[in-house]
Amino acid sequence: MKAVIFHQYGSPDVLQYTEVAKPSPTPEQLLIKVFASSINPIDWKIRRGMLRVVTGNKFPFFLGSDFSGEVLEVGKNLTNFNTGDQVYGFVKPNFGGAYSEYLVTTPQFISPKPNNLNYLQAAAVPLAASTALQALRDQANIKNGQKVLINGASGGVGTFAVQIAKAYQTEVTAVCSSKNIPLVQQLGADHVIDYTQEDFTKNGQQYDIIFDAVSNRSFSACKNSLTSQGIYITLLPSSQLIIDNVLAFFSSKQVKFLLAETKPQDLAELTRLIEQGQITPIIDRTYNLSEIIAAHTYSEEGHAVGKIVIEV
Repeated sequence: MKAVIFHQYGSPDVLQYTEVAKPSPTPEQLLIKVFASSINPIDWKIRRGMLRVVTGNKFPFFLGSDFSGEVLEVGKNLTNFNTGDQVYGFVKPNFGGAYSEYLVTTPQFISPKPNNLNYLQAAAVPLAASTALQALRDQANIKNGQKVLINGASGGVGTFAVQIAKAYQTEVTAVCSSKNIPLVQQLGADHVIDYTQEDFTKNGQQYDIIFDAVSNRSFSACKNSLTSQGIYITLLPSSQLIIDNVLAFFSSKQVKFLLAETKPQDLAELTRLIEQGQITPIIDRTYNLSEIIAAHTYSEEGHAVGKIVIEV
């Protein structure tokens, strides 16, 4: 089968679209024919070696987390899925394998695909939308009527975060560039701040939740923009996060860090919201799997609006 692998950390040029052995499922696994995947920033951070403490130096490395496809084989010990089922999900990025024609995984990483999405749209959802859901619902305990600010509202996680926050009936302020203002308004944002014209940490406004979906502002910078019980959430572990937690210790405000987990119940919840029309995936560009170098290069530029999808 065709897959994307790399034998050393580095630039997009280390990625190889090549022939590898087709995997075989164990009695506890399913074999998925992958129709689409998508790019998440963690993919190219792994490729660059930024997470080698977790990923180690064992090569070749198979990249890719998100997938949508069809069940081809069901392990003999499994009963919840059948051959031909249309599914989507995400595997742990540090194991990867979704940039390929076939993937073996376990039921905990998949869920039935939303009926109103095609495979390309479905592949844009799992990791980014799960991240937004778990950040707002689990870390921030989002509630009706709260004021929520999404920094990086036009990105992969941000576009889902805006829609999920609105599904919880909150007042949403989206931070993005001027060219993306119409999009985030269309997604439901009540207020929009153009970060090229205004610094949201210095305008005197306060929020119950600040979700830094691009992790480019610290708690230290945001703390005065939080209400007395406000919560700041970041997706990037860093030395600054340690300092922020020390600062938060002496405050009623909270700092939260999230690394999304695969939860079938969360994928089912996202499916419900999608099928009810409350969430729509936003796709910036679609590349073929053989164009993975160009796809990673574009993702690293940091200007993608919504998700970059890979057609397998």
